[in-house]
Amino acid sequence: MKRYVIENFTQIEPVECPCGWSKRAFVSPENKTATFHQVDISAAARAHYHKRMTEMYFILEGEGHLELDGERLAVKPQDVIMIKPGCRHRVAGKLKIINVAVPAFDSSDEYED
Repeated sequence: MKRYVIENFTQIEPVECPCGWSKRAFVSPENKTATFHQVDISAAARAHYHKRMTEMYFILEGEGHLELDGERLAVKPQDVIMIKPGCRHRVAGKLKIINVAVPAFDSSDEYED
């Protein structure tokens, strides 16, 4: 059994998420460690939070604002943000980001008020 996994984002179908559209690598029932997402954030991102998952956003393209527990912060390419469990968050603007989810993404851990 191999101790590595390779995925290619050109082979992954995007899925709709509260932030826009996401391509999610390493999502499988066996993987509980972490997932790696490429997200195209739309202007209509919805506020949400996670009870167990920490997310790390790396801004690739675009500029906008990240709302974290009601605080509005400007973000730009090369910014890295860690969003801990329970932090309500959304993005205002159009951005492309890499999102690392720890533990691995679980759709049942996504909540909106």
